[in-house]
Amino acid sequence: MTGDAIVTMRHIRQARLCAAGSRDFFARYGLDWADFLRHGIPADKLEATGDAMAAGVVAAAREEAARGRK
Repeated sequence: MTGDAIVTMRHIRQARLCAAGSRDFFARYGLDWADFLRHGIPADKLEATGDAMAAGVVAAAREEAARGRK
C-alpha cells in the first residue's frame, strides 16, 4: 500500500521507540530527521527500508489513518 499514511513522532512513541535511536535510524538510511519532525514521512518510504523496527511504526500510522486520524 503506498501513500496511505504519514508517520510522525507520535507513531514512533506509540511503537515505544526512543527519539535518539530513531534519529540514528534516519541517519543510517539517509532520511532527513529535521524534515520528518516538521512534516512526517510517508509510511511506504519507511517500509521501503526493510527494517523490522520500522514495521511497528508503520503499523501504528496505518491503524490511525484507517480510523480517520492523520
